[in-house]
Amino acid sequence: MLEGYEIPLHRSLAEPILMAGAPRSAAIAIGTIAAALALGLRLWIPGLMVWGVGHSLAVLLARSDPDFLAAAIRSARHKEHLSC
Repeated sequence: MLEGYEIPLHRSLAEPILMAGAPRSAAIAIGTIAAALALGLRLWIPGLMVWGVGHSLAVLLARSDPDFLAAAIRSARHKEHLSC
């Protein structure tokens, strides 16, 4: 790096986008599934349980790695190289 040159980097460019502690895409997917159960199928208690458990799990996983969803999708697409 050259002396005397600095580039300001906004915090929003480096931090992940979270909704209530869970990654945005995971929160939207979990909310959509819970809403389909609760509103579409009129299963209110299971819908709330799916939302509560799913969102809590996403928040716990996001605390260790905010990009866990992208890593899980990427690893599911690749074949296992070390399998017998």
